[in-house]
Amino acid sequence: MILQKNTANRLGIFVFYDKDGIADEYNFYFIEELKKQVSRLLVICNGDVEEEAGKRFSGIADEVMMRGNEGFDITAYHLGLKKYGYNRDGKFDEVIICNSTMFGPVYPFQEMFEKMAVRDLDFWGITNFHEVPFDPFGTVKYGMLPKHVQSFFMVFRKSLTMSPEFQKYWENMPQITSYEQAIGYHEAIFTKEFADKGFQWAVYADSEELEGYTYDPLRDFPRLMIEEKRCPVIKRRSFFHEYGEALSRSGGEGTREAMEYIEKHTDYDTSMIWKNILRLQNMADVKKRMHLNYVLPTGIRLNKEEKKLKTALVIHIYYEELAAMCAEYAANVPENVDIYVTVPDEKKLENAKNAFAGVKNHTIDYRIVGNIGRDVAPFLVGCKDLIDKYDLIAKVHDKKVYQVVPMSIGDSWGHMCFENMLKNTTYIDNVIATFEENPFLGLLTPPVPVHGPYYPTTGKGEWGDNFKVAKELAEKLGLKVDMNPEKEPVAPLGSMFWVRTKALKGLFDYGWEYTDFPPEPIETDATVLHAIERIYPFCVQNEGYYAGWLMADSYAGIQLTNWRFMNDEMSRAAMKHMGVSRFRELIDKIKSI
Repeated sequence: MILQKNTANRLGIFVFYDKDGIADEYNFYFIEELKKQVSRLLVICNGDVEEEAGKRFSGIADEVMMRGNEGFDITAYHLGLKKYGYNRDGKFDEVIICNSTMFGPVYPFQEMFEKMAVRDLDFWGITNFHEVPFDPFGTVKYGMLPKHVQSFFMVFRKSLTMSPEFQKYWENMPQITSYEQAIGYHEAIFTKEFADKGFQWAVYADSEELEGYTYDPLRDFPRLMIEEKRCPVIKRRSFFHEYGEALSRSGGEGTREAMEYIEKHTDYDTSMIWKNILRLQNMADVKKRMHLNYVLPTGIRLNKEEKKLKTALVIHIYYEELAAMCAEYAANVPENVDIYVTVPDEKKLENAKNAFAGVKNHTIDYRIVGNIGRDVAPFLVGCKDLIDKYDLIAKVHDKKVYQVVPMSIGDSWGHMCFENMLKNTTYIDNVIATFEENPFLGLLTPPVPVHGPYYPTTGKGEWGDNFKVAKELAEKLGLKVDMNPEKEPVAPLGSMFWVRTKALKGLFDYGWEYTDFPPEPIETDATVLHAIERIYPFCVQNEGYYAGWLMADSYAGIQLTNWRFMNDEMSRAAMKHMGVSRFRELIDKIKSI
């Protein structure tokens, strides 16, 4: 069946779901663009929806249906189709079923509908899933996954909907109670079932040449699909799904490259993507998928324009013998950056002033804050007035570790932190520029150390024994973001970081007092200090910003050598006993022991 481009009568059925009942802006943009191509739009909300969201849906759609969150989107599709009699009377030339699992359109839907209208088809979609010679879900009646139109966006022409087979298919749909059933009872079989009956189908973003390269082109090659195939959408899961999946099929570059292309070459507002994923997803997953690792040059200034962010350096000094080293790094900050030095008492104040005497052309504010709460209380209590005075703060402190020997181990960690925080003036200027150029960037911190006794830190998920106390603090702060003991916090475990002050508003608004912090000596784990150290990125995310790693190019080479060396040694040792395996297979073998 071929359609007339400008006169086609279409019905759109859009299924929305959000675990919190919040409809982010990307949903409204999507259905507004879809509405331009349809004569009638039905929005079906699976589960509770905030009142304001319901009103906005009603203001765009012709009708909104509220229902319980049962049977996934497939059951909602069925209800929508049934409401319009499966279009068996042919009132609509096309019926569209789609859902909220994608961002877009990054190109106008009109372009896609006009191109597909002239093709002689009975049903079509945006993308297809290639044939898989086995059934990974255990629910597909064919024992394999046939090549099929992906169900997040499907279009049925009246030549299909008017057939008795179409209505019978939906009326005989089994009850769906799991994702695996949704795939096996509908998505994976619909295309083959109707193709076998003689109905013609196709997809707009055809990926035939990728057969054999990937099962799911939009998942594995999102930039190619968007750039070369003009695919108007990208799946939400691309930004947070388990990273091992991406790494088992590629080098993991897909999502970031697609995002960069969308930002530079389309009119789509990517802030809608950030706002959704930062509200709902775990920061560790987002960081991996988006590769939120900033390796900045120390010898070339990336942006020579005057920086607009008002910036301060906050540096706490306890060890008198480290004051001179701190002053050397502090002297690297650009002249328009103010410096705040906190110390425990008058004696250490005099020592700090002597050390900083050579730091010229800067405003330096010295503050006596007492000896409680290590470097954290001086920041949250002693410098709480700075949160409203500056846009950006670099927080550092002298670092000496007595609990591990030899002390060179802790000294190396401190060196790593300072090198990646305040390497030189050019580098610091680039850090500030990076915050200016990335409006959703909230916090940058040097990576977690892996040398010596710090190696097990990553093995414990970087939480150690601190998840419980951090979770309790999160509840006190009213944080709503995802925290998971199985997923590492993107946290400044050295308590040194760059932060956008707006991103820590919630933490400062708590109203910390010195009495909230334990006196010395402090336990090595599970104190409020350890909780705060790990809560920073979640506070940042709760305010709508993301956290990432920061490295100077001069130090990144060292880190890359360390990580590669440790990975190689671990892999050789494991494979010696378990056989040569791919990464995920090897991990599964180790976990099964």
